[in-house]
Parts: sequence; C-alpha cells; structure tokens
Amino acid sequence: MSRLSASKSVNSLSMTNNKNKNQIDLLEDPVGQTLKQMTIPMIYGMILLMTFNLVDTFFVGLLGTQPLAAISFTFPITFTVISLTIGLGIGTSAVIAKSLGKGDSKFAKCSGTSALILGAIVVGLLSYCGYVFTDEIFTLLGASEELLPIISDYTDYWFLGSVFLIGPMLGNSILRASGDTKTPSVVMGVGGIINAILDPIFIFGFGPIEAMGIKGAAIATLVSWVVGFVYILYVVGYKRQLIHTSLVFIKTFGQSSKAILHIGLPAAGANMLTPIAAAILTAIVATYGDSAVAAFGVGSRIESIACLVVLAMSMTLPPFISQNFGAGNMQRVEEGYKTSVKFVLIWQFIIYAILVLLAPWIADVFSKEQEVADIIKLFIWIMPLGYGLQGIIILTNSSFNALHKPMVALTLSVIRLFICYVPLTYIGCQLYGLEGFFLGGLLGNVLMAMISYRLFAKQFDHENLETKAAS
Repeated sequence: MSRLSASKSVNSLSMTNNKNKNQIDLLEDPVGQTLKQMTIPMIYGMILLMTFNLVDTFFVGLLGTQPLAAISFTFPITFTVISLTIGLGIGTSAVIAKSLGKGDSKFAKCSGTSALILGAIVVGLLSYCGYVFTDEIFTLLGASEELLPIISDYTDYWFLGSVFLIGPMLGNSILRASGDTKTPSVVMGVGGIINAILDPIFIFGFGPIEAMGIKGAAIATLVSWVVGFVYILYVVGYKRQLIHTSLVFIKTFGQSSKAILHIGLPAAGANMLTPIAAAILTAIVATYGDSAVAAFGVGSRIESIACLVVLAMSMTLPPFISQNFGAGNMQRVEEGYKTSVKFVLIWQFIIYAILVLLAPWIADVFSKEQEVADIIKLFIWIMPLGYGLQGIIILTNSSFNALHKPMVALTLSVIRLFICYVPLTYIGCQLYGLEGFFLGGLLGNVLMAMISYRLFAKQFDHENLETKAAS
C-alpha cells in the first residue's frame, strides 16, 4: 500500500472516531514537527505523573528514615509490575500503529481490545503473587525484620489495586498508536494531581480522615489509578471507539493476542530486567545501611524526573516508527531516530548542569539527616552525567520494538544491565565504595550507548536494503 492510501486510511479512522482533532498524521507531516507535536503533550502529562513518585518520597520522608527506606525497597518490585504493563503497551502500540500504517483499522481495533484483556490477566496474576509472598521477596532484597511490617503496609494496597494500571497504561498506548498524545497526557496529568492532593491527606490525616502513614501513600496512588482506569475506558471504548465494547473481537482474539505477545512479552521481559537489576543494586547499596538505601531511593526518583523527556520520546517515537515502517517509509524512520538521539544528548546535558547546581538544595529537601543528604549529592554529581547516553539506549530499544524486532531489544537490555551496568557498579563499589558504585553505572551507560547506536545503524541498513529489494 502506498504512503498516500495508508495515510488516507488513518485519516478515515480519525474521521470515524468523532473527528479527533488531537490526532497527528504520522505518515505525511514533517518529521521534526511531528515528533515535537507528539512529545510536548506527553512531557506535560509526565511532569505531573512522575512527580507523584517524588511527592510520595517527600511526604513519606517526613515520617522518618525507616519509612523512606521501606518505600525505597518497594521500588524494584512495584516497578516490575509497571514494567510488565509498559512492555504489553509497547507490543500494543507497535501492532496497532503498524496495522494503521498498512490501512488495516479493523485489526487495530481488535488488537486494542485484546491488549486490555491480556493486561488484566497477566498483571492480576503477577500482583497476586507479590501480595502473597511479600515478606519472602523483601527479605531476599535485604530488608530487615523491623522494616517488613512497614513495607507490607504499603505493598498490600499497591498490589491489590495494580490491576487498574492497565487502563492508563494500555489505553494510552492505543491512543498514541493512532497519533493522539494529548489525551494520554491529560490522563497522566490528572492522575498525578489526584495523587499529590490525596498523599498528605491520607498520610497525615485531615478532618475526619485519620492518619494512615505509609499506607496512605499507597491508597492515594490506588485512587488515582481507579480514576484513570474509568476515564480511559470511556475514551477508547465509547468516545473514540478504538476498542470493541462487544464480543465481536473474539473471532480475531487469538491472532491479535499472538501479534501483541510476539512483541509485548520480549518487551515486558526487557522492561522487567530493569527492576531486577535495580533489586540487585539495592541489595548492594543495602550493605552500607538504611541511610544509603534511602538516598539511593531518592536518587532513583530524581532520575525518573530528570529523564522524563527521554521517557516521553520513548513513548512517542515508536508509534511514529511503526506506522512509517508499516507504510514502507524507512527514510522517515531513520530521520526520526537520529533527530531524537541528537536532541536527547543536548537536553540531558542541560539537565545535568541544572541538577549539579541544585544538588545541595535537593538533598536538604528530601532528607534532614546529613548522611543521607551527602549520598544524595554524590548521586547527583555522578549519575545524571550519563542520562543522555542512557537516552540513546532507551530510544534504540524502543525503535527496535517499533520495527517488530523485540528480541534484538531484549538482547540489548541483557547486555546493558548484566554485562555492562551491574558488573561495573559492583566492581566500582568494591574498589571505591559508593563513589565507585555510581562511577561504574556511568561507565556502563557510556559503553552501552556506543553499542546500541552502532547496532541500530546496521539494522536500519538491513531494513533499508530489504525495502529496496521488495520495491
């Protein structure tokens, strides 16, 4: 199918779905402008969404070092569930976007419906296992006996409510695949605002609401998920009609599920490697005491904010690549990837400079204990220097998934985390303590960025040759 006919099909889908003005033509609009229009709304939404991690950390930090250490221990495990959902979202977005690029809107709709059902089943099972084996899991991570009850207060509600994540996560993937990033940004932003408002109320109490401590932080997050779940289902199911609201999709459920899982499972596996590596790193840091774990947890949340532009681009670049891949526009694929890489390198260096200047203030905000504050500053001085390189790695993995090459992305994730990142941090820790730990992580990002960029260049050349041969 030609670019023009594929684009018309996508535009026809947009007209059918109530003439969605938020939808962008990913096949025809200028590459740089298209990526900008897609990414900026996502950044706005993610600023509000990602800050709930810092809001949780800030208010829980006011409860003391032990609650702060407890919530830091939960990060690798809760992120495992989130990573699984993200992985399924990657598969969903890649399949739907490629189908739209080919002009097959019917299969795209069936795929979106199947994704939501698969997500509910898989996330529900994983979270149930986490709920049942909470003490065993966190004991293996190095949590002390006195921290386990505090950790359970948080994770019990988090695990039981995590199934509602499929709405915001997978629903947003469906919208982004069709070229709409404004609605997902609204969903994320509203969720972040709700969480930020409810956090202090549930944690410290307000009026008739009793103080619930760290449990309140989990309940605030749960409420924000439920609201997002209800709203996103309304948008994709009834307002935009991007999923089926009847059992019509059952006929193609197997085919669409297989297509999603072909990309989604390796992508989920790649994403789940990150919290596994984070768990190993947390266990290493735990040998330096609760103060080090608390500081490392703060640093991890600072990283999520500092890299939000990269994360936003990792959500908007794949639909662009998948649609153009489906339409055979490989030149636009290459231009989109290289434009994104150049931008994140410049942007993340600016972010590093800002973080270094603000390091003393950031450390004071998140901890009143000098030992914790000193480690937070050490983290900021070293780790963010590699965030631009980390951005290359993230965008490359996203691009391979978008090109329906999930095993390549998974292989790169394994190399990055378990050949470069974790071993170098461990070696650095053994040689120079916590400073060496952070320097090892920085070196790991340098090596992996070089490998990732080079491999994608070779892969693109291969795809380009196949496209020319087919034409």
